[in-house]
Amino acid sequence: MKAISYSRYGGPEVLEYGERPEPKVGPDSVLVKVRAAAVNPVDWKAREGYIDTLFEPVFPVIPGWDVSGVVVQPGIAVTEFAVGDEVMGYVREDFVSRGTFAEYVAAPVRTLARKPLNLSFEQAAGLPLAGLTAYQVLRGALKVNSGDTVLVHAAAGGVGSLAVQLARHAGARVIGTASERNHDHVRELGAEAVTYGDGLVERVRALAPDGVDAAFDTIGGDALKSAAEVLAPEGRLASIADREVLSLGGNYCWVRPDAAELAALGELAEQGVISVHVDRTFPLEQTAEAQAVNAEGRTRGKIVVTVDWET
Repeated sequence: MKAISYSRYGGPEVLEYGERPEPKVGPDSVLVKVRAAAVNPVDWKAREGYIDTLFEPVFPVIPGWDVSGVVVQPGIAVTEFAVGDEVMGYVREDFVSRGTFAEYVAAPVRTLARKPLNLSFEQAAGLPLAGLTAYQVLRGALKVNSGDTVLVHAAAGGVGSLAVQLARHAGARVIGTASERNHDHVRELGAEAVTYGDGLVERVRALAPDGVDAAFDTIGGDALKSAAEVLAPEGRLASIADREVLSLGGNYCWVRPDAAELAALGELAEQGVISVHVDRTFPLEQTAEAQAVNAEGRTRGKIVVTVDWET
């Protein structure tokens, strides 16, 4: 099969497009014919060795955790899916090697759910990792409820945009940080938009004088400190980007695959509660460029890599 892989850590230049062996299908997995795979910051961070202490690499590594596609072979113990089923998944294992930037991926059923009927393969590929991150942080670490005021950093990004929609669905008021060019988009998602940079604390305080009940940091550094400063006295803080949140009394969160939660997100998508904005698409052979664009940090929604198949 054609795939993207790298045999050493480094920049986008270490990514190679070429032939790799088709993956074997374990008893509890299915072989998915990949239609699209979304790009996430963790992809290029893994490629550069930043998560080496968390995930052992088995070189050559095929990167990528997000996927949508079609089941072509169920494992011998699989009853959840059949040939021809359209699925999406956050296909993460406890090591990095057998990723989704390929024509085929062997995906454990614990990582998969059915693709929402109203989403394209490109949109569906952008939902699992970002959607599960938002879902787990809002429901778990932040315990967002109706009537809460929630601050979401990078509200136009992949995780942030879904967090805004999910928090609004929970009945919360949402304040979202974004660059000015994305303010209209953030408002369309249901949040009150504020600009990054100097004066952010004052701008948020002007909207929420008593502080926010929950703050969701997706950036780290100064953004995390600003989020802590605008909390109400009993406010909750969570970050997916900076472990310093622990010293501020908050929670550091790492998303985990969950088939039931992913299915719930799929239902919300079919109900029109949440949507996925695809900013740009790249063909599989241009994955290096797709990762480089993602690393710039200015994406609205998701960047997605597509695999073309003859119909």
